[in-house]
Amino acid sequence: MARILFITGTDTGVGKTLVTASLLHWLRRQGMDALAMKPFRSGSREDVRLLQAVQPGQLKDQEANPFFFRKPLAPLVAARAERRIIRLREALDRIRRIAARCDLLLVEGAGGLLAPLGEGFAAGELIRDLKAQVCVAAANKLGTINHTLLTARALASFSRKSVSVILTTTTRSVDSSAASNESMIAELLAPIPVWSLPYLGTEVSSVRMIERNFRRTAKVWAALLDSLQK
Repeated sequence: MARILFITGTDTGVGKTLVTASLLHWLRRQGMDALAMKPFRSGSREDVRLLQAVQPGQLKDQEANPFFFRKPLAPLVAARAERRIIRLREALDRIRRIAARCDLLLVEGAGGLLAPLGEGFAAGELIRDLKAQVCVAAANKLGTINHTLLTARALASFSRKSVSVILTTTTRSVDSSAASNESMIAELLAPIPVWSLPYLGTEVSSVRMIERNFRRTAKVWAALLDSLQK
């Protein structure tokens, strides 16, 4: 069974797919047998298409994203709208099937850590039962200190595995907190490592831009991989 890194977030739209796809690209460029999947997705499969573009031909769409719902709602709400019941055991089984096919599996969550995914479970229960290491994606803006600390503290009830934090910058114009968020979160969450990704452009969620930004992100991914191996 592969080592599993679960990429969760402090909220929706904080850069989980960017982190997952960029890290996957870097890992595969290093010759690592790595795969990525996003088990739950609502509204569209745009995020899944990016992951699939980074790992062409490795997984079928249904394997990379076994639980897709048409309405852009929290997965549990969207599943009930389609009269579907998703159990924790089924979700774990789908993830473990892919983990058996690689050395390192990246699992991208949907929404924040406690967003309901299926009947009676969220990302926290997946992390716990998969014994996954965790990377928390958070937007580098005002308010992220509170959101990141809440997520990290909630994680403590699900896992004792290593945790790291990646701050993402998704817009060119940032507020004044962006310069100090990394150091403050690192101080408050020590010894959890915290890194920041720079602003990477307007069309960052594409293979072309991930490749173009390879050198700008490589140090972060190398440091993250090193922390996972300790």
